[in-house]
Amino acid sequence: MTSMEPTTDTLDDILKKLLSAIPEVKAAAIVSAEGLPIASALPQGVDETRIAAMTAALLSLSERAVIEMDKGEFEQLYVRGNEGYLLVLQAGPNAVLTVSTTKDVRLGLIFLDCKRTTEKIAKLI
Repeated sequence: MTSMEPTTDTLDDILKKLLSAIPEVKAAAIVSAEGLPIASALPQGVDETRIAAMTAALLSLSERAVIEMDKGEFEQLYVRGNEGYLLVLQAGPNAVLTVSTTKDVRLGLIFLDCKRTTEKIAKLI
C-alpha cells in the first residue's frame, strides 16, 4: 500500500475506530443483508453468527414496515432497552451496521458517527 491511497482502513479498522471514538459504544458488527457476518468487534462470548442473523431479521422486518407504512426506504432502526441501545443502519446496498451502546450515550453524537461509519463501509463493500 502506498500513502497515495485514499484510505487504508479495513472494515475491522473502521469498527475499532468507532468503538474507540465513543466509549459508550460497546459492540459493533457489519452484516450482509442475507444475515452473514462480514466484520465484527464484539465482546468475548458473543456469537457473531447469531448477531448477524438477528440483525438480518430486524432489517427485514424494518424494511417491510417502512414500505407498508409508506415511509420511503429503510435508513435506520433503533431499539432502546433499559441498559442501552441497539442501532441498525443501512451501510450501502449490501450491508448493515449494527451497534450496541450503553444507556448513557448521546444519541445525536452516535447517529452522526454511525452515519459517517456507514458511508465508509459502503465505499469498501
